[in-house]
Amino acid sequence: MNFKSQNLLKSEFGIDENVIKIANTVEKEIEEILREIDSIKEYNQLKVIKAMQDHHLSDSHFSGTTGYGYDDRGRDVLDAVYASVFKAEDALVRHQIVSGTQALALCLYGVLRPGDELLAATGKPYDTLEEVIGLRGEGGGSLKEFGVSYRQVDLNSSGDVDFDAILQGVNDKTKLVYIQRSRGYSWRPCIKLNDIAKIVELVKGKKKDVVVLVDNCYGEFVEEKEPTEVGADLAAGSLIKNPGGGLAPTGGYIVGKECYVRKAAYRLTSPGLGKKVGSTLGQSRLMFQGLFLAPHVVSESLKGAVFCAALMQRLGFETSPLPAEKRGDIIQAIKFYNPDSLIAFCQGIQKGSPVDAFVTPQPWDMPGYDSPVIMAAGAFIQGASIELSADAPIKPPYTAYMQGGLVFEHVKLGILIAVQMMMEKGIVKI
Repeated sequence: MNFKSQNLLKSEFGIDENVIKIANTVEKEIEEILREIDSIKEYNQLKVIKAMQDHHLSDSHFSGTTGYGYDDRGRDVLDAVYASVFKAEDALVRHQIVSGTQALALCLYGVLRPGDELLAATGKPYDTLEEVIGLRGEGGGSLKEFGVSYRQVDLNSSGDVDFDAILQGVNDKTKLVYIQRSRGYSWRPCIKLNDIAKIVELVKGKKKDVVVLVDNCYGEFVEEKEPTEVGADLAAGSLIKNPGGGLAPTGGYIVGKECYVRKAAYRLTSPGLGKKVGSTLGQSRLMFQGLFLAPHVVSESLKGAVFCAALMQRLGFETSPLPAEKRGDIIQAIKFYNPDSLIAFCQGIQKGSPVDAFVTPQPWDMPGYDSPVIMAAGAFIQGASIELSADAPIKPPYTAYMQGGLVFEHVKLGILIAVQMMMEKGIVKI
């Protein structure tokens, strides 16, 4: 960073000169990794622009509809653009989908029927899907209550996909194989596209009509392809993560084979209506423009994650992924091994935010989780984890999960303030 920026960090943000020196050293060390991220960004950016051009995107598509939303051209073109970007037959992109969890639930309820079996191929799914499946909670209309059985194949002892166990796990009842691409709240590698392609090949080789669904949250535009390009039948995610580019105010998407996207749309609206209704209420422009910015914003998040991994590793903390490790999502995990260090890091990230920097986050009992959770998120859009955030369940081994960052400079600032706070509390010595 330049001399003026360093002075500003010291005078206005109270960052110790030694912290700045380490940050400069780390940034120099990761220059080649950042260039590789830019190369992927360029490819994905061109892909998005071409999709918008091919579908003749016009400012006439940005005006919204009300009521039923019949003949909403903006809505239809947005679906078509997403389908092209993800190389899928069809897409369902709606601001009425409030989260990635809902997008995934629409897929599960759309495809699965009583007597079917859901097989999770990458271990236990993310916490918020547990009540959807029926692993906990009662009376909410879970898949279990509707007669859908569930089994899971855990990752092997190294945290990698257990391909042999997945192949053995597919049986006559298996209707849908679920892959969680991102690590969630777990110390494991994300699932790369090569592994997703191999899972698809294995399970379809054993049972041709099995449906493969990928939870793509945090993974969009991290690699040069998407799960639907390597054989997945469905992929789903949230617009306040990667594909919304920091502009989409809410929403979710589903992409994949037309027959399965249609079934998911029936669950969102009703059979017979599906994708034909749903007013856009003036949200289309932000969803288009957010998608346009998404490859760039994701690259900024990735650069911040690499910087975090390199700096925290230099300070003696375990990080996953490692700085030079190939990435399949934007999440950076750091093990602290005690709650005080974990909380101080998250509070530092909050203090570096443009929004609610004056707020001090504390652990709380968040719905859908089995332990108190601390969440640092000074975001322009509530809960938008494409913006810089850090959250963690308060339980051993006290691991923080940092993700997002609309601009690299903000991620660096948040991490430097977090390290400064940890130094002042005597947690790290520099």
